[in-house]
Amino acid sequence: MDQLKIAIIVLNYNGIRATLECLDSLRRLKKDNYQVEIILVDNNSNDGSHEAFSKIKDVHFIRSEENLGYTGGNNLGIRHALKRQANYILVLNNDTIVDHLLLVNLLKATKNGDIVCPKVYFAPGFEFHKERYKKQERGSIIWYAGGKIDWDNIIGRHIGVDQKDKGQFAKRHPIDLATGACMLVKSHVFEKIGFFDEKYFLYLEDMDFCVRAKKAGFKIIFEPKAILWHKNAATAGGSGSRLQDYFITRNRLLFAIKYARLKTKLAVVRQSIRQLKDPVKRRAFWDFLTTNFGKGSFLK
Repeated sequence: MDQLKIAIIVLNYNGIRATLECLDSLRRLKKDNYQVEIILVDNNSNDGSHEAFSKIKDVHFIRSEENLGYTGGNNLGIRHALKRQANYILVLNNDTIVDHLLLVNLLKATKNGDIVCPKVYFAPGFEFHKERYKKQERGSIIWYAGGKIDWDNIIGRHIGVDQKDKGQFAKRHPIDLATGACMLVKSHVFEKIGFFDEKYFLYLEDMDFCVRAKKAGFKIIFEPKAILWHKNAATAGGSGSRLQDYFITRNRLLFAIKYARLKTKLAVVRQSIRQLKDPVKRRAFWDFLTTNFGKGSFLK
């Protein structure tokens, strides 16, 4: 039997420290007999990332000449992985630290599904509500234990978020929403349904990808034995940043128009109109109306 080829795609944008920490954790992965290649994509950073990463010998480094966002940057890596005939592609945020058994446990779950996600904890100190937890509890507070799409509000919901892990999410099971922070995808999924939709640029692209995957008959699985730690929203400037407000506002409208029932489409539009006093959300609404997608006007 041919050796399995797994490509791990790590996308960097002005995040040298986080990316180096992520790479260090990836070097400790148990790989069994898998052939593993780390593909590091830099989204035209201006913090010296190119100079630093081009010297690393154990990764394949790709530099984009412009910031293509989460969608375009990862798509660069996915295309490269497919050309090199990877059987599986692990899309992984650079602001994560992986457990050494992450890959082994994700691959075990692929007998049940085509897209597999791990249990994700907040990295210690990155919890939404730090004051709630004792010091010894940090590192076991759940960020993601599977996901679902809230079709009434057009938002992805993380199962178990903010809960201390007491074993309540210990069973492998089907889910509706994979997280873009970490998903292992069989290569033929990309070959059949395409890549991340670059109109989104950042946020909700994983939700769009999952809807297309399920419509095509693919199964999405949560695997609790596979774990990692996430420094929540570090690249986007933190939860609730203006950048996050812009892209979520605009992309909810895009997603709703593509997939939601008419009643929900109208509700999302009305909500956006009520938020027009906010200059960032007003800009997002205008960019949606004028189909100014991708990077949009916020980053130009």
